[in-house]
Amino acid sequence: MKNYFYALFAAFLASCSSQNKADLIVYNAAVYTVDSTFSKASAFAVKEGKFVLIGDSASVFGAYQSDSVVDAAGKAVYPGLYDAHAHFYGLGQKLDQADLVDTQSAEEVVERLKKYQTDHPDRVWIIGRGWDQNDWTAKQFPDKELLDKAFPNNPVYLTRIDGHAAWVNSKALQLAKITGETKVDGGAIPLKNGQPTGILVDNAMRLARAANPQPSEAEIKDMLLKAQEVCFSYGLTNVGDAGVSSEVIDLMDNLQKKGELKIRLYPMVSINQENVDKMLKKGVYVTDRLNVRSFKIYADGALGSRGACLLKPYSDAPTTGFLLLSPKELESFVKQIANSEFQANTHCIGDSANRLMLNLYAKYLKGKNNRRWRIEHAQIVDAADVPTFGKFNILPSVQPTHATSDMYWAAERLGKVREKNAYAFQELFKQNGKITFGTDFPVEAVSPFYTFHSAVYRQDAKGFPEGGYQMEGALSREQTLRGMTIWAAYGNFEEGRLGSIEKGKAADFIILEKDLLTAPANELREVKVLKTYVAGEKVFERK
Repeated sequence: MKNYFYALFAAFLASCSSQNKADLIVYNAAVYTVDSTFSKASAFAVKEGKFVLIGDSASVFGAYQSDSVVDAAGKAVYPGLYDAHAHFYGLGQKLDQADLVDTQSAEEVVERLKKYQTDHPDRVWIIGRGWDQNDWTAKQFPDKELLDKAFPNNPVYLTRIDGHAAWVNSKALQLAKITGETKVDGGAIPLKNGQPTGILVDNAMRLARAANPQPSEAEIKDMLLKAQEVCFSYGLTNVGDAGVSSEVIDLMDNLQKKGELKIRLYPMVSINQENVDKMLKKGVYVTDRLNVRSFKIYADGALGSRGACLLKPYSDAPTTGFLLLSPKELESFVKQIANSEFQANTHCIGDSANRLMLNLYAKYLKGKNNRRWRIEHAQIVDAADVPTFGKFNILPSVQPTHATSDMYWAAERLGKVREKNAYAFQELFKQNGKITFGTDFPVEAVSPFYTFHSAVYRQDAKGFPEGGYQMEGALSREQTLRGMTIWAAYGNFEEGRLGSIEKGKAADFIILEKDLLTAPANELREVKVLKTYVAGEKVFERK
């Protein structure tokens, strides 16, 4: 039967005129267009990097011929997926460091570092990322003694899984000139017997990072290209890099213009006065694959390291966390951005940080608007502050896997009553009818299918907890797919040319082995990407 239909299509090809030649035709597919009606199709044609016709196989083959024809074998096809909030360059860096994810003790961290040192004998600094004391039997922060004993001659710098704390040894403290007298705003240097313990929280991390050797341009290029490979393998065609230097953005632009970096990027410029002055003078910069129109502001730290700024003290510690910038500094940046065409995208975890930034946004947005300013994470939002999102068209940019990673200990930090204000994605969605999804990788896994499963079922990979975690915050499969495609494109001002499979839009699409809209819940995290296309060009194929 299949050969019969292909013969029929071949007859259509022979009758088509040369002016209706397409670069690519995909047929025999379950195409989710994610258009305004969430319509489905079975075939489409691509020409000059754009979709030119979407419909059934007969209509597509009747209108176009192509030397490149893909039989999707009935598989599901979706628009290329977005990760609205991740750390693309950070992923490239992590791939070059010791992987400490899922370590079960401080001792296991040391064992992995010893193997890393053996594999990289030329490295003076031993750098790693991914440890989380909440996964250990002893859930307290570690100290420098274990690292000092194992690595007395090498400086060690290990970033916590959330990127908001570092564990270092005495050698690193010495090189960074950090002592018991060192003071830092917007961070913490815990002391024991008057001396640093080896833990650096938020802004204190910068002191040790400044002593780290900086990668060369060639090394950064290699990191970016390796990150691209990983993203394409997971069907990601557009990534928001949440906080990156203008120098790295320039390198991204250069690599894209050379055709080496094919992924679409939305880099948020890291906030400081130098970057603000530079970028406001330059203005919004948009190319086919680079979209520089936003600043990344950090209001507070992370819940896991107790740096998130709360309205009331933590339930398990006598602290409310802290802001990384003073309210005066935060308002200064918001005011400058308000007087430009740029977006403000602010990291807010705690309910105090969210309230402060929502009120600052409201002050300068002044009612309904189309600025599309974003609150990144919007993790713990007091119920009284949720309507501010709707009143001022503020977009929540959230990471569903944070809920399923934090759910084991969030109640310890927040208490049961306040925990109900956390990860409330459905309430946030209702404010504007849109929500954008990301992973925050490498804080979480790169896979967008973890995002999908967590948003809909609010469970971990083992199906825990039964029935889901705070299911009042869950979204439907259709809503979640929109949050990973067209709504994420909206958050970037890109919905007119990306985010769905529609005529005239860039032909970014993926073919999956299973259908996200119908696959059983316990199979969603293991879904594999078969092919990834950007502007009609195949950039990944599973072997």
